[in-house]
Amino acid sequence: MTKSVPQDWRPTASRDALVARAKMLASIRQFFAERDVLEVDTPAMSQASVTDIHLQPFVTHLAAPGQPAQLPLFLSTSPEFHMKRLLCADVGAIYQLSKAFRNEELGRFHNSEFTMLEWYRPDFDHHQLMTEMSELMQLILACEDCDRISYQQAFMDCLGIDPLVASVTQLQQVAPDSCRDLAVRETDKDTLLQLLFSMVIEPQIGQHRPVFVFGFPASQAALAQLNTADPRVADRFELYFKGIELANGFRELQDAAEQRRRFEQDCAWRAANGLPQAPIDERFLAALDHGLPECSGVALGVDRLLMLKIGAGDISQVVAFPVDRA
Repeated sequence: MTKSVPQDWRPTASRDALVARAKMLASIRQFFAERDVLEVDTPAMSQASVTDIHLQPFVTHLAAPGQPAQLPLFLSTSPEFHMKRLLCADVGAIYQLSKAFRNEELGRFHNSEFTMLEWYRPDFDHHQLMTEMSELMQLILACEDCDRISYQQAFMDCLGIDPLVASVTQLQQVAPDSCRDLAVRETDKDTLLQLLFSMVIEPQIGQHRPVFVFGFPASQAALAQLNTADPRVADRFELYFKGIELANGFRELQDAAEQRRRFEQDCAWRAANGLPQAPIDERFLAALDHGLPECSGVALGVDRLLMLKIGAGDISQVVAFPVDRA
């Protein structure tokens, strides 16, 4: 029997795209070297994982000699927890260029394995970090200084409604025809807000230069601190440019007890909705309990950034071998 020979062995990215990637990574490293931010390298696998209800990690098992049983290991969805453990050990300002793995949809902007830039700045608030991030965007994309708009103002400008006080019914009523069928069936406010944001607001913002959206609702705080002046919102921001979500950042939560409460709340939601459970990262919580310095951090999608830099329309054009050719 003749063995079939795969015909899709070639890379999906051109040589020019691979050269552009190499030059961009070198520029990023030079940017942080000039600012005395230390590059670190943390594990791609861990014994615990995120509880975030929107992230699904890949899991494998260690079968080592002498192990009484196979040990579950989770591929990293982000280096965040390990990097914060370094911060708690007083390593100082750090960044990392790493692979991240998420078991989610594939598409123009999604590959199961992707490159992430994550960095943390002790003594920065989230607005100072946005300023530094804007400097990086201007370097890489040769764009203008980034705009900033609050989450609340974005909803008021695009939909004429205040998302912090609107009811589910009121949000359903302002949904345009393009997503009305989905909106009227959704009863969870945060899910409805995310639907309206992605379907209505994202396409309208950051078209000419990148824009930071900050002040997300407290119910979407994730690992961010709540704002001291308005506890209805979290000190969290996202960066958008030309319809692409590039980054997600926080003024980082330091309270270990509050972080545990949020993790347990996520786990309860996962259990109630039939999603897989992962062990809470006790080492991360122990590090927070020891003490995380006041800091802000952000994670940026490197592949998406390169797409914008070279004008690519699909993530497969900027990675050598996407998952369907891996």
